[in-house]
Amino acid sequence: MKFKTITAKEAPEAIGPYSQAIDCGDFVFCSGQIAITPETGKLIEGGISEQTEGVIKNLKAVLKESGCDLNSVVKTTVYLKNIEDFAEMNKVYAEYFTSKPARATVEVSNLPKDALVEIECVAMHQ
Repeated sequence: MKFKTITAKEAPEAIGPYSQAIDCGDFVFCSGQIAITPETGKLIEGGISEQTEGVIKNLKAVLKESGCDLNSVVKTTVYLKNIEDFAEMNKVYAEYFTSKPARATVEVSNLPKDALVEIECVAMHQ
């Protein structure tokens, strides 16, 4: 099976040797996004709410480039630097992921650029 590398100009460039997403037929696998502003390459200032919104904005840009949107997402994984941020993250997350994809949420010891949250997802072409 062939796959296509997805690169969205409206999302931050990958900060390592990976793609923003891979489209392989029915599914799009999006790499984890943190709250980097594409124009500056800097982490969004603020707390978990602001960073969660920034992460989702970046995911939306990558999904759009692949021909999908947030309603196409079937699975997410949320990485939190502090699990005590779960309720605030969840509040913002629920505003955007209204289709309620499957999800795992875990606390991690650290994230790139000292981000508070990272989200990766799998979407399905509709």
